[in-house]
Amino acid sequence: MPQPTWIFDLDNTLHHASRHAFPVIDSAMTAWLQSELQLQQSAANQLRQDYWRRYGATLLGLVRHHPHLNPHHFLAACHPLPQLLSQVHPMPQLKSTLARLNGNKILFTNGPIAYARAMLAALDIERYFMGIAAIDTLNLTPKPIPKAYHQMLRQFKLQASDCIMVEDSIDNLITAKKLGMQTVWLRHGNKNHPAADRCITQLKQL
Repeated sequence: MPQPTWIFDLDNTLHHASRHAFPVIDSAMTAWLQSELQLQQSAANQLRQDYWRRYGATLLGLVRHHPHLNPHHFLAACHPLPQLLSQVHPMPQLKSTLARLNGNKILFTNGPIAYARAMLAALDIERYFMGIAAIDTLNLTPKPIPKAYHQMLRQFKLQASDCIMVEDSIDNLITAKKLGMQTVWLRHGNKNHPAADRCITQLKQL
């Protein structure tokens, strides 16, 4: 594979989302569910977590059980950009790592396109990516559902066998591996997994 296409996840892959972004998003999701469904905060928070566990994304539970609610309004409300961008924590040596990797790069995220674009700009790495596949450009289909991967590959006219996917979620890499991609797991700890062709603990190890 002389010139692979690199498929990068965003949150906890290119930046430390757990430090700021995820708490902000989780809080905003809970507040939106509380308001739209007239729930107590504790019940809204429990529902958010329940849908995430059952469907892999709170959004899917919302679409399935509350079809009267607008999923695009949900995505916008749950990604308050001014608050999210007030703290951005890039992975060490992020720019230099992306700069030295040969091949095109695609961002593949379960976040909405506005959030993805804003984060790439805040991280000052827009120039390294030829495109973005986000949940609202993929018919609201999140990873690890195979349909999202097929849509992403069609969008950029890619063959899975020409791609290397870099992710912190092993569930998302399992699907990528089944489709024929090479996989890199940005893991926490020392565990291995058959779906990971390579395991790293820091992005700069690519």
